[in-house]
Amino acid sequence: MKIHAMWQDYPELAPDLTATLDLIDQNIHPDNPKVAKALVQMINAGGKLLRPAYCLLFSQFHAVDHQKIIALAAAVETLHTATLIHDDVIDKSPVRRGDATIAAQFGNDVAVYAGDYLFVVCFQLIAHYASDLRSVQQDSASMERILNGEMAQMARRYNLDMTISDYTEQVTGKTGQLFALAAFIGAYESGQPLHFAKKCETIGLNIGIAFQLMDDILDYTSTNSAMGKPVHEDIRQGVYSAPLILAMADHRAEFAPLLAKQAAMTHADVQTVLGLIDRYHGVPQAQALAQQYTKKAVAGLSTLPAMPARATLIRLTKQLLTRQN
Repeated sequence: MKIHAMWQDYPELAPDLTATLDLIDQNIHPDNPKVAKALVQMINAGGKLLRPAYCLLFSQFHAVDHQKIIALAAAVETLHTATLIHDDVIDKSPVRRGDATIAAQFGNDVAVYAGDYLFVVCFQLIAHYASDLRSVQQDSASMERILNGEMAQMARRYNLDMTISDYTEQVTGKTGQLFALAAFIGAYESGQPLHFAKKCETIGLNIGIAFQLMDDILDYTSTNSAMGKPVHEDIRQGVYSAPLILAMADHRAEFAPLLAKQAAMTHADVQTVLGLIDRYHGVPQAQALAQQYTKKAVAGLSTLPAMPARATLIRLTKQLLTRQN
């Protein structure tokens, strides 16, 4: 299977990421042909594979069962893909990674079953390869936190009083937990002690928060084609992210009449909101916050053993702060 072009700059990781994708593909064999077709298409849609990459890298500070870590990296990516499929159903998203979503192509029923099937694959891989119940417990706890993050986002839709603390709490569950899980499982299942794995988990959480901040920033600075999905849709859907929240903090009265229209906002309304975000420096404020979390992550990474994996982790984490899609 073909992996994202970004990994050409990381030849030490590329073969293992290819093996990760191949293993996922080998474990997808549902009875329903529509679900099978939808899943194969999603797995081949060109995701960045960041979470399995971090799982692999955090495993490299100790002698490791290579086949096991590949399988656990595949479990992490499978869990991530399942959440994306379900997100697209909830958000009614027409496009992801430049292609029509599973829900848009095959309907919500096929999409829900496809996501559910990937949850099964995830737990099968973890149950078969995890060394003890700790990783299973970690995975189930992460799924609970991810779900709570999603429900928090749903509860806060169109909330004009949303604060940056609310946002951080939300993305800690929604995105941060998957990066934290990848880091923890990679470290713990390579044979490192629990305290080392928990330290890696905290680093992974900071990486995940910084990643989500940059993802939300790109929704304001990128184009549809670059992002592979419609941009600015979150505003109409009432999903308020860091650039809007930070710009609105001291200027709520200017934003409120426009945002109060909710899904009925016109293109002109959205453009006016974007102008206000620009005027009140929402994007630079969000970028500064992403830098803070990246610095925390890099500081944590710098305390890990001086091995090639540490240099790669620091390089990759810094790169995420400057990405364009």
